[in-house]
Amino acid sequence: MLERGEENRVRWLDRAAILLSGLCLIHCITTALVLALAASAASVFLNPLIHELGLAIAIGLGILAFGSGLIAHGRKTPLLVGSLGLGAMAYALSLQHGVKGEVVFTILGVCLVAIGHSLNRRAQASRA
Repeated sequence: MLERGEENRVRWLDRAAILLSGLCLIHCITTALVLALAASAASVFLNPLIHELGLAIAIGLGILAFGSGLIAHGRKTPLLVGSLGLGAMAYALSLQHGVKGEVVFTILGVCLVAIGHSLNRRAQASRA
């Protein structure tokens, strides 16, 4: 069982992770639009380092938020949904840019991660 300060940290981590998921979704949609409008400018958005760094941050936030949440409320569903989303994001990163399904798996993964963090926040709130 977590103390009050720890509960606030878990909530903050989930909020930060949901924000990161939203930023990732915006990045993905923006990249598709930029590709459609100006192929030369899209190379900045297609830099693999941006995607690798984003996934590393998402995994780190996921470990902290979902792990703390599991300890606090004991529900496995947020962890499972979030992990599935991170797995979909990692799979999308393993595909070459432009390969059919890359954007679909990225968007699916980001949405699942955001849903997992939302479930984590709700489970924490219902426990309090």
